[in-house]
Amino acid sequence: MRRVVSHIALLTRLCINGPGGRAGLIYFALVLALGLAGVQVSVRLIAWTADFYNALQKLDIDATLRQIASFFGLIAISVTLFLTGSYLRKMLQIRWRRSLTEAALDRWLSNKAYWHLRDRTENGLDNPDQRIAEDCRIFVDKLTGEAIELITNIVALVSFVTILWSLSTFPLAFTIAGVAIEIPRYMVWAAPLYVAISSGVTHWLGKPLKALAFEQQRREADFRFALTRLREHVEAVALAGGESAERRLLSQRFGAIAQNWRGLANRELILGCFTRPYFQTVLRIPLFLALPAFLAGRVTFGGLMQIGSAFQNVVTTLSWFIFSYRDLAELAASASRLSHFLEAAEKTAGPPRPALAMGRSDRLLLREVRLATPGGRELAAVPDLSFEAGGTYWIAAPSGHGKSALVKALAGLWRHGAGRVERPDARMLFLPQHAYLPLGDLRTALAYPAPPEDHEVEDFQQALAAVGMAHLWRLQEAAWNDARRGLSGGERQRLALARIHLRRPEWIVLDEATSALDPRAEQHLLGALRQLLPRATFVLIAHRPPLGVGDYRAIKLDSGDNGATALLTSAEQIV
Repeated sequence: MRRVVSHIALLTRLCINGPGGRAGLIYFALVLALGLAGVQVSVRLIAWTADFYNALQKLDIDATLRQIASFFGLIAISVTLFLTGSYLRKMLQIRWRRSLTEAALDRWLSNKAYWHLRDRTENGLDNPDQRIAEDCRIFVDKLTGEAIELITNIVALVSFVTILWSLSTFPLAFTIAGVAIEIPRYMVWAAPLYVAISSGVTHWLGKPLKALAFEQQRREADFRFALTRLREHVEAVALAGGESAERRLLSQRFGAIAQNWRGLANRELILGCFTRPYFQTVLRIPLFLALPAFLAGRVTFGGLMQIGSAFQNVVTTLSWFIFSYRDLAELAASASRLSHFLEAAEKTAGPPRPALAMGRSDRLLLREVRLATPGGRELAAVPDLSFEAGGTYWIAAPSGHGKSALVKALAGLWRHGAGRVERPDARMLFLPQHAYLPLGDLRTALAYPAPPEDHEVEDFQQALAAVGMAHLWRLQEAAWNDARRGLSGGERQRLALARIHLRRPEWIVLDEATSALDPRAEQHLLGALRQLLPRATFVLIAHRPPLGVGDYRAIKLDSGDNGATALLTSAEQIV
């Protein structure tokens, strides 16, 4: 329980300290004030109950009509307070959800945590998209609802108990085994005792709900992720005829949802066997308890109804824990998931391994670098290397010998191994084999990751023309979104190369970035880049020798103690 409270406190601070979060405190105060005003209306309705039923008992038509008019007036005020509070609470929720979402995004995107956490599933760390989108929404929704209700109920409880105390002037007297027992103001003591016992039973029956709700959110996210992944790879699935395999996977993941859902439903049924009868009887129990005083003539009919109303409000307020148990379980589950996610993201802030240092020289240096797979298997040896500014380098190795791992080490991503990598303090651009086209229009895709406003229209047109994709400029945004899904691997790589024409970096690292192009197209595109950027440094990782870049230094990674290097021309091969 203490850990859950600490998680809620941490996330609440993030909600308040984020952009617009402090202004949300004003909304919170307004909603709370409206809730407290609603308590006063409820207090007035308790008094109205006595006046109305006393008028009925006396058959006073004028007084009865006045009380009916008073009733509708009170209800109008209550409805206005409720609707205004509900609207302001929604404004509060979107502010705090924005603050919490931005805090989660900051931690996920800082220090490339999204990369380091991409495949981690230990301790339930999974589906960061679900945690950021869904858990932030659930947490803020439940927090604002339950926190305001809790504070309001505390104030309301004081008011209702005060009224009940003033009305319960009669004792409960009875005899057990010849011993006379008298309990003064027994209506006051009966309420908390009744609710305390019921709350204990509710917690005992509903305790497993938190774990089940936690697991349900995870399995729902797993199912959505599988659907999204299928949508993103429809072409590969269709060409492979993989519908049956995908159907099996989706059925398995939905089966996991159904299995946990049944456990959740069973536990809610068990809890409901107690809470539902409690909910339906809690409004009548007060009358039954006050009947002895009425039958003894100590209170009028209106007094009986007033005592019953006051007792009902006390019990209902005290029963907040019982009625809100499911919401509290969801709040605790979302707080645990979010806190776990944020803690894991922050832990990735440590220095990368191999240690990455930003040098001030014009060289890229590798010293005693030894790379390994995440499982600990050592990859091919990496020789001590020095990449001079303005040169062209081709790194070759058989599949599985660590070419991509080396690229990630150069970028500061790979943390499996040892050694030291020093990069020049210069503009560097890394292009992977599979080009990424972000959401948005064509200009956004070309300028990525810079904003498209950084470039003129002529810049985009010239970059597209340089890679043989000038026809795309004529597409409108909607047409581009349709065309993007039909682009071939080679066309995507051409668009990625167009980014080099726009950004003109000083260092360019291409990891199989032209593998989908035919040799003639590769020679033309790389030659155009070398001509455009004669002083830039090119590091090309590929199975085949690069074409169109002139002389280059070749580096072959193998399983021996040292990698071999040689100065070759574009027409030569490593043997």
